[in-house]
Amino acid sequence: MQKLSRLQETVTQWTSIEQRSQDFLGLIELAMAESDSSLAETLNKEIQALSAELEKKEFELMFSEQYDTRNALITIHAGAGGVDSQDWAQMLLRMYLRWAEQNARKASVLDISQGEEAGIKSVTIEIQGHLSYGYLRGEKGVHRLVRLSPYDAAHLRHTSFALVEVMPEAETKAEVNIRTEELKIDTFKASGAGGQHVQKNSTAIRITHLPTGIVVSCQNERSQFQNKETAMKILEGRLMQRQLEAHLKKQAAIKGEHVSPEWGNQIRNYILHPYKLVKDNRSNYETSNVESILDGNLNDLLEAYLRTTIRSDN
Repeated sequence: MQKLSRLQETVTQWTSIEQRSQDFLGLIELAMAESDSSLAETLNKEIQALSAELEKKEFELMFSEQYDTRNALITIHAGAGGVDSQDWAQMLLRMYLRWAEQNARKASVLDISQGEEAGIKSVTIEIQGHLSYGYLRGEKGVHRLVRLSPYDAAHLRHTSFALVEVMPEAETKAEVNIRTEELKIDTFKASGAGGQHVQKNSTAIRITHLPTGIVVSCQNERSQFQNKETAMKILEGRLMQRQLEAHLKKQAAIKGEHVSPEWGNQIRNYILHPYKLVKDNRSNYETSNVESILDGNLNDLLEAYLRTTIRSDN
């Protein structure tokens, strides 16, 4: 039913574009016949808007990966570097939340571990919306920030790292086969914000998937049941990502070529000092407007990477 709903929405959007195009043709003929310059000017603006919408829809037709249409689960881990890296992880969290807001997607923080002084140690967020995983799957990897540290008394330049994981969200339990006997579930008292109820009771959950060794934890919610549901959602996403990576490795063996970089490779630099530059090391897309990128304006950057990978696959 979810797939049917998405297909119906797609058909409706393309039908609307077709109908609007036909309407514009009629109005153009009318404007030309009556030499109506004001109507022609209005039509020109509307046609430009339609052209931009059409270009976006044509780009979205290029998404062909198995899980591209899914919601996305993003986990951000602060790297080595103490409070600077934890602050950098929080900056990335804000960047993705702003991107979701600007693109009419719902974003929810599923689990967060605060830093002792500032920033965050790790966070997992869910971004809901058509093609969320498709747009964001290229964000997986190490993100590097160079800036004058606000936490250094001498105000020296620091380099900070954060690791971003991106996983597709499972739509049904049948997609990921998780047996109860394969899980080790531990409960513990949550730390950080949450009130007395969270602090005094063992509401936090840690789940270990014994066959793979994957460990997920959640302490963000007020009840043990809610934390377990959230932890299972994250575990399902990681297992789906593991299956996808295994499939890609099998494809690479057949093709005889390396498909994608592994964890730990630097995918993008964000430089705030001594000059301003964001550069993606895979697509070579770069811009000096670092503040705009950190404020969530990622579409040009994301599309440049996706077009690069689609061209290489073809």
